[in-house]
Amino acid sequence: MTVGSARVPGSEELRWITERAVADIIPRDEFVGAVTSGRALRLKMGFDPSAPDLTLGHAVGLRKLRQLQELGHTIVVIVGDWTARIGDPSGQSKTRPMLTAKQVKENAETYLRQFSKIVDRDLTEIRWQSEWFDEFTLTTIVNLSAKFTVAQMLERGDFAERFAAQKPIGIHELFYPLLQAYDSVAVKADVEFGGTDQTFNLLVGRQLQPEFGQKPQAVFTVPLLVGTDGVKMSKSQGNYVALDEPPHEMYGKLMSITDPLVGDYFELLTDVSDEDLAGIREAVAQGGTGARDAKMRLAREIVSQYHGEHVANRAEEEFQRVFSKRETPEEALDLPVAFNGAARVDIDLTDVLVSAGVAPSKSEVRRLVTQGAVEVNGTPVASTRVTVGKETMIRIGKYRFVRILDSNKAPRAKG
Repeated sequence: MTVGSARVPGSEELRWITERAVADIIPRDEFVGAVTSGRALRLKMGFDPSAPDLTLGHAVGLRKLRQLQELGHTIVVIVGDWTARIGDPSGQSKTRPMLTAKQVKENAETYLRQFSKIVDRDLTEIRWQSEWFDEFTLTTIVNLSAKFTVAQMLERGDFAERFAAQKPIGIHELFYPLLQAYDSVAVKADVEFGGTDQTFNLLVGRQLQPEFGQKPQAVFTVPLLVGTDGVKMSKSQGNYVALDEPPHEMYGKLMSITDPLVGDYFELLTDVSDEDLAGIREAVAQGGTGARDAKMRLAREIVSQYHGEHVANRAEEEFQRVFSKRETPEEALDLPVAFNGAARVDIDLTDVLVSAGVAPSKSEVRRLVTQGAVEVNGTPVASTRVTVGKETMIRIGKYRFVRILDSNKAPRAKG
């Protein structure tokens, strides 16, 4: 458990913590009083490893936690190895599939590695829900459930909408907010962090803690980062940027965001000053080269955070070479194909791209081809069966490139 003291922030630092990239703090005065008391706080943030990637959307809250960690407060990360099997119904219009314990464990390991890109893992307390939920009995669950009513749970927006529309709500889904709330009891959280879509769940934790003789946690919510196309960030829509994204893909995706998002991305994901931010918003609003330069600065800044400044500069040079000067990309993956003396051969893109790790599945390759998002030497293809020659360049989506090489010859030297 956290003991000792934390550094008290100055007025400007406190303003930055409580106003920059903040949606709401409930109750604000209570949180400010705690942070300025000098007592080291326990800052809880939970992750349901329902998918293997953390995105820039997760980074908004993690960056806020890092600011407080640097003051000496303790981050307590809850790995939702139980609730992930339920699937968080927040914002969902239908029930979600339950994951296996193996899927949850694999995703969690990936999460924790990516999490360390932003906060200091050595100074972080990492807890798994199974530490306490494995000990739960039916009696424990019934007693916990008795502390809330169905009417209270139906106050949550997505549940209320589904109930009104006569869409199914699984009883197990009603347990999700309650189990997340008990996590706060288990780790004695002083503050819980989450996106605005988590407000209801976080407030349930605040309401539950006094039932166990604990002081209610403060609730700290951050804005939701929208996807690169301006709509809700979603893995299925492909409009997200993963923290583990290769640098040239991360840079390219950030260059593809719509202009109105540039200021918001700067505000939520960088440490540029308020004055600088105002200038960026003005430049973007005027359009032209000012908007382009602001977007390039954003891409370079974020790639630097996760890959280093030198790598970010290379990603920018590569982007300009390929997309401004229309030159051949250096970051293309060399893919050996057996030509056996022939000048050209037929290949099946679903086989070669999946085996090379360029695409996650054959169905994804077929989807991209159908959408016209696969090009061979600059020409969109209509079929997954294509004819290629040596040094043929295949572009998948916007930022992935494959160069066909003859496997019967020695690999060419890298420059």
